[in-house]
Amino acid sequence: MAEKETEKILYIATHGGEDPERASLPFVLANAAIAMDVEAAVVLQGAAVFLAKKGYLQHVHAAGFSPLKDLIDMFLELGGRLLVCIPCIQERQIDESDLIENAVPTAGGNLTLEILSANATLVY
Repeated sequence: MAEKETEKILYIATHGGEDPERASLPFVLANAAIAMDVEAAVVLQGAAVFLAKKGYLQHVHAAGFSPLKDLIDMFLELGGRLLVCIPCIQERQIDESDLIENAVPTAGGNLTLEILSANATLVY
């Protein structure tokens, strides 16, 4: 019997602390996907890159959800991959050394490969 190929889902986040609900949703869903044995990655683009900046998450919390810091910590602990747009952090003068542990700077070519290899891609 052939082994089932792992499914993969990609969430592209475009909101930061200015919209805590939209910033939280990709991580709520990604954590659920991982619990269902689906490989999950979250890509931070635009204002969402601030979510990967050290110290930024302390006060980001959407009503009805766990604090965003807890959601991201759980996501990373469960093996989720956090990709951060290089041009987006450069535009916002965020140095790669200012990113949280396990945040992986990435550019357009790699993101395109991620999208092509995913079973689904959602944008928030």
